[in-house]
Amino acid sequence: MAENKTKPTDVPAAEFLAEVEHPQRRADGFELLEMMTRISGQEAVMWGPTIVGFGTYHYKYESGREGDAAAVGFSPRKANLVLYGLTDGPDADRLLPELGKHRTSAACLYINKLDDVDRNVLEELIRSGYRHVTTELNSP
Repeated sequence: MAENKTKPTDVPAAEFLAEVEHPQRRADGFELLEMMTRISGQEAVMWGPTIVGFGTYHYKYESGREGDAAAVGFSPRKANLVLYGLTDGPDADRLLPELGKHRTSAACLYINKLDDVDRNVLEELIRSGYRHVTTELNSP
């Protein structure tokens, strides 16, 4: 079985965010850092070179593959902000239509900037997603 490529690192999240070139992405990254820290109660950990994660969960697939990942997190990419762990929770179907301008893929939520979304709805998504991932998806 191949080893997971995305692992926790010792790089401070604030150091990574300070180096984000795009000023809006950098500012939004620091706001998400504060928001996710407050909601999850966890300190930020860099997962690989570009994902700021909060908390962990252990997953096991039917294929036998297993590993650890951040419970929720984000990455300030050039094209948009990518948020992880928010789209599968029990409240996601209700909250996503209220969020504002966004798009989703299998496991990611994409937004251009935080000003495009309702921050209260985003906080609910983070809270619900974190709870869902750490309780329902966690396979100790």
